[in-house]
Amino acid sequence: MPRNPAQTADRFRTTRAAHRDETAEDYVEAVAQLIEERDEARVRDLALMMGVSHVTVTRIVTRLQSEGLVETEPYKPITLTTKGRRLAKQVRERHETVLAFLLAIGVPRKQAEIDAEGIEHHVSDATIRAMKRVADST
Repeated sequence: MPRNPAQTADRFRTTRAAHRDETAEDYVEAVAQLIEERDEARVRDLALMMGVSHVTVTRIVTRLQSEGLVETEPYKPITLTTKGRRLAKQVRERHETVLAFLLAIGVPRKQAEIDAEGIEHHVSDATIRAMKRVADST
């Protein structure tokens, strides 16, 4: 643990930022997955996939829309903007890298899938690159 208060503050600031972005990343990734699997993403499908209420999804989709990640209108499917598609691709790649790393170090697949979902949001690009090198070398 860093003893320097500035280092400690930076560590916590980074963690808070990751938590703030985590929901957006999860939902953009889910929208991309639904579009890939079903050719469209609807609020009801997101609610089922994420295990939350219709109201929760509506609130989050409104936030994502204000951030320029999705587009939608009442009773219409949700689509990803160019920015949203770029983020979804980045999140998917990070997830796949973390998953491959966990499998490479011997974590059972079921647990690796669960753990990768959380880890992908909280590691730096430098850590992702290191994980990729390890996973690619096995």
